[in-house]
Amino acid sequence: MFLHRTTLAKPWQRLAAAVSVATLGVGLLAGCGSDTEKKQSDDAPAAGAGAFPVTVEHAFGSTKVDKAPKRVVSVGYTDDQAILAFGIKPVGMVDQYPNPVGQTPDINTQWPWVKDKWGDTQPEVVMKNGDAGPNYEKIASLRPDLIIAVYSEVDQAAYDKLSRIAPTVGRTKAEKEPFSAPWQDNAVHIAKALGKETEGTELVKGIQDKLEAAKKANPEFADQKAVALSWYKDSVNPFVSTDVRGQLVTGTGFTYQTEIDKIADGKFSTQLSPERMDLIDVDRIFVINDKADTEALKKFELFANLPAVKKGNVSYLLDSEGPAVGAAISQGTLLSLPYAIDELVKSAK
Repeated sequence: MFLHRTTLAKPWQRLAAAVSVATLGVGLLAGCGSDTEKKQSDDAPAAGAGAFPVTVEHAFGSTKVDKAPKRVVSVGYTDDQAILAFGIKPVGMVDQYPNPVGQTPDINTQWPWVKDKWGDTQPEVVMKNGDAGPNYEKIASLRPDLIIAVYSEVDQAAYDKLSRIAPTVGRTKAEKEPFSAPWQDNAVHIAKALGKETEGTELVKGIQDKLEAAKKANPEFADQKAVALSWYKDSVNPFVSTDVRGQLVTGTGFTYQTEIDKIADGKFSTQLSPERMDLIDVDRIFVINDKADTEALKKFELFANLPAVKKGNVSYLLDSEGPAVGAAISQGTLLSLPYAIDELVKSAK
């Protein structure tokens, strides 16, 4: 099981706080080339009739995008899906879930909610989950005219390096901790960079309307305290309420166990010691794991003895396997959320 920001499939790792990659000269970067870039034509469709030029304020300052970008690189874990939502196929992206060795195409382009959007396009992988930072040379070889690093732990040093390659948009200005911004803010933020702010706002509203409809159709959810968690390193790891998984649970009407936020100390999840299992003694539990970890969790006595477990009030949501509901929830994007909302609600009935 990988416990990183958006996926669950081997030990979760965030990007290192300081990216330890030697600074590359602009001349070297500009001169890099690769076979992969030939997969994406210079005539790739741009953002279309958007509002340009546009200036985007973000955590590292402001970035001006003069015209509709044609070659966009996504450095955020899920930013590629937001970009796809506006009809633009990134030429480079982050490998959120490790692709099985020898498997093609990349699993990250095959989720039910993105497969049709990607089509036959094979984007270059510019960073894998667990890497210390982006592959700057590879990014430069793709000759991007815009880099999106929103759902990301890119820091100022990494941002400065990316900005020397192409105009780069960092995470939202209001986001104090990486990955803590509401999915709505991230979506509109990326939309603005693509000249699609109005369209982005409309897509967000459509998803919010879907969430409100789920609440209205299931008023009993409001009386249930809930938590989303995973099994990692032989321990229970619940997510905080501000994490995208927590946001979806509350978005559909449940009341979240916010005591977890207090002990997580600003992180998106926390590892529970046996004496704190009381924190997940709630009415409804959402488990995001693949089969092997799910079975291991079920055998963990402290979990198995919880009242919610004994009553069957647990939703076991496969992560990257099968219908990949867990992945849809964990990614929490404009493309994955409609699917995630339907499946999460269905699992709780």
